[in-house]
Amino acid sequence: MSADTPLLELQGVAKVYPNGTAALAGVDLTVRAAAVHGLLGANGAGKSTLIRILSGAARASGGRILWRGEAVSWSRPAQARAAGIATLHQQIPLVGTLSVLENVFLAERGGRRRGRPLAARLRRLMASIGYELDIDAPVGTLPIGARQMVGILQALAADAALIIMDEPTASLAAAERRIVHGAIRRLAAEGRAVLLVSHFLDEVLALTREVTVLRDGAAVLTSVTAEVDEAGLAAAIVGRPMRPPRSRPAADAASGGIVAQIVGLESPGRLAPCTFEVRAGEVLGIAGFLGSGRSELLHAIFGADRAARGEVRLCGTPLARSPRAAVAAGVGLVPEDRQAQGLVPQFPLWQNLTLAHLDHFARGRLFARAGAERAAAEEAIGRLGIKANGPDTPVTELSGGNAQKVSLGRWLCGPVRLLLLDEPTAGVDVGAKAEILGIVRELAAAGLAVVLVTSELTELTAAADRILVMREGAIVAQRAAAQTNEEELVLLASGAAQGRIRTGEAAR
Repeated sequence: MSADTPLLELQGVAKVYPNGTAALAGVDLTVRAAAVHGLLGANGAGKSTLIRILSGAARASGGRILWRGEAVSWSRPAQARAAGIATLHQQIPLVGTLSVLENVFLAERGGRRRGRPLAARLRRLMASIGYELDIDAPVGTLPIGARQMVGILQALAADAALIIMDEPTASLAAAERRIVHGAIRRLAAEGRAVLLVSHFLDEVLALTREVTVLRDGAAVLTSVTAEVDEAGLAAAIVGRPMRPPRSRPAADAASGGIVAQIVGLESPGRLAPCTFEVRAGEVLGIAGFLGSGRSELLHAIFGADRAARGEVRLCGTPLARSPRAAVAAGVGLVPEDRQAQGLVPQFPLWQNLTLAHLDHFARGRLFARAGAERAAAEEAIGRLGIKANGPDTPVTELSGGNAQKVSLGRWLCGPVRLLLLDEPTAGVDVGAKAEILGIVRELAAAGLAVVLVTSELTELTAAADRILVMREGAIVAQRAAAQTNEEELVLLASGAAQGRIRTGEAAR
């Protein structure tokens, strides 16, 4: 097929879930043969839903999908793969106990997927992208960048006409990113199409022929890549044209005493050395895209990353590197995955709220005082406005917003000086988001030091006093929240703008 021939066409594709949520609202998209098509959008824009439909993992509620000119409707991934579509998901389904060779050819039938023919084929694939791996090494022993490359090789092994790549470079170092870029260009030169989903604007502009931007489930921009620039893409992603920074009075957070000092904190393959400080009464925002190192930074501060090096000082005292020591010193972490890491489903509401500070409620540090626990929990329920039938309500019966308030409230039932929040408003409705952000501001006003990670840049500029921008595990820029906007943050996080700390703005 020629480069101008439509390979995949979406005509008004919609997806409405049974609860009424409209994830896609009539998307039109054309991917041409022998070309790379970029797909951009903020978190929640509909990219993941679209990928699930194209890969056969979900079915559209409306519209038509044309593959090689014929209408199709896949009900399972195997059908999409058989038709010639390979999908490289963010979370690659690799088996850690199997070798690189076995993982690359995991979808093929027969035997243990070994032998000279497959080994020779894998070596040809590795040569084609300029990346060598020990084909007998168990995948579970490989660093994250190498595992990502195994996933790419797995997609290439399918010999597909269209390869969908969902953030293929988000977890890679700069050298590995360049290798992936070369592989993508070779695929297009060989006549295959690539649908590239990426937050990195510089990457999209460098690799793609056409680009589509999704926002709120609709395609709001489709253009030849050569006719757009970073500012135009950022404005389309955010939903507003470029505008001057907001003029709101900045919180006087700089006058608070230093609560936390992070000095040269780094982790091999995850974080470059990070140095900054957080003051009492300050909300320090962390901006960055998937794989930028935001969550890794919070976990390293909390002592959950045993490989981390550097120093964390709390009120001038070096903090031992363990979560237990962090909690004892007054550091709290609200993790991104509240269901897996933030809540204990077997416990009622009041026990979930007091779980982090049992020592605080214990007699002689042996037996917890249930009365004191319940009293503290009831106070937190009222303070945070948690809607429940009472403190004995099973935490599994709470709404998403109220469950997230419990994850936040458990740190308020005992002494805390530094609060680390990782996506505290993810998966909750608009009203709950506003309540949670209001609580964050109230906590800072009461003297807490808060570090806030959120993918919603409008929330970050509204709730934070100061914002650090991360990319590839490093802090690349710092901005006062009152002197920046979402568009600038998108540009800095994507690498399209010069990501350097401005003169006179040390990462305090």
